[in-house]
Amino acid sequence: MQHFLPNGKQLVIRRPQIADAAACLQCFQQLTQETDFLLYTPAEAKMFDLKKEESFIQSYLQHPDHLFLIADVEGEVVGSVSLNQGNFAKQHHRALLGIGVLHRYWNMGIGRRLLTAAIRWAEAHPKIAIIHFEVMATNERAIQLYRNFNFTEHGRIPNGIVQPNGQRTDLIAMSRQIKSL
Repeated sequence: MQHFLPNGKQLVIRRPQIADAAACLQCFQQLTQETDFLLYTPAEAKMFDLKKEESFIQSYLQHPDHLFLIADVEGEVVGSVSLNQGNFAKQHHRALLGIGVLHRYWNMGIGRRLLTAAIRWAEAHPKIAIIHFEVMATNERAIQLYRNFNFTEHGRIPNGIVQPNGQRTDLIAMSRQIKSL
């Protein structure tokens, strides 16, 4: 999927190839340095190496019930989205969402385009009927994006996150039913 950003650069939403592993790893590690909204800390992200990233990408390429897409801006990986179908038979109708975009590319519609692509994939998937995730209550921009896509809050975990500095944040559980069960 090809788009143009407000800054005139070309954005392509696509599945990564093994050759993208270094760029994907760099994006992931940079994301953990730019925001506290991801579960990984920068130190945890540094434990990943090129070989692990290649295996990570390969696992998505081989698994028909999982999706991993990258946001490629003129050769630079600037974000990604993933959907992972539940591992147990009783959860095969659910997919867990993960998404991130580098800070300098915020407010350009990349998150919206990644989320749209993930939802379309899930809608076409024969088993997935619900997309779900948890988001930090302080991540107001993401929560608004999810609400714009008709995701609804259905629970909170008080103090569900404790940041490395000790700050506590509630986790909000959100989901959207994309087709009838």
